[in-house]
Amino acid sequence: MKIYISHSRSFDFKSGLYQPLMNSPLAKEHEFILPHAEHEEPFEIKAALHSKSIDLIIAEVSFSSTGQGIELGWADIYEVPIVCIYKDGTVPSGSLSVVTKRMLMYTSTENMLEDITKLLQNYETNY
Repeated sequence: MKIYISHSRSFDFKSGLYQPLMNSPLAKEHEFILPHAEHEEPFEIKAALHSKSIDLIIAEVSFSSTGQGIELGWADIYEVPIVCIYKDGTVPSGSLSVVTKRMLMYTSTENMLEDITKLLQNYETNY
C-alpha cells in the first residue's frame, strides 16, 4: 500500500515520525511517502492524488498547519481515505471532522506504531 504521511513542520517530524515508521516492520510491507525526508520544497501531492497513486493518507495532526489542511482538503476531494493520529495531551483541530471520522490518539512512539499497524491490517482486510 502506498501511504502519504502528512504533518506540520512545527515539530521534529524526522525523529518523531519518519524514523520510527521507517525502522518498523511496516516499512517492509508498505511504501511510505515522507514529503520532507530529503527536501524542504513542497511535495507535489495534488498531482499524486489526481493520478490515484496514493492509497491512504496518515496525518499527524498534533500541531495545526495551514499547508496540511490544504493537503487534506485535496485528499478529500480526490476521495483518498484519511486517518488522523495525534499525541495524547494535544487537541486536534475540530475542522478535521469534515474530512475524516478516523482519529487515533497515541501515548508514545511505540503506541503510535501499534495503532498504525492495527489500522493498516484492518484497512487491508476491509477495503
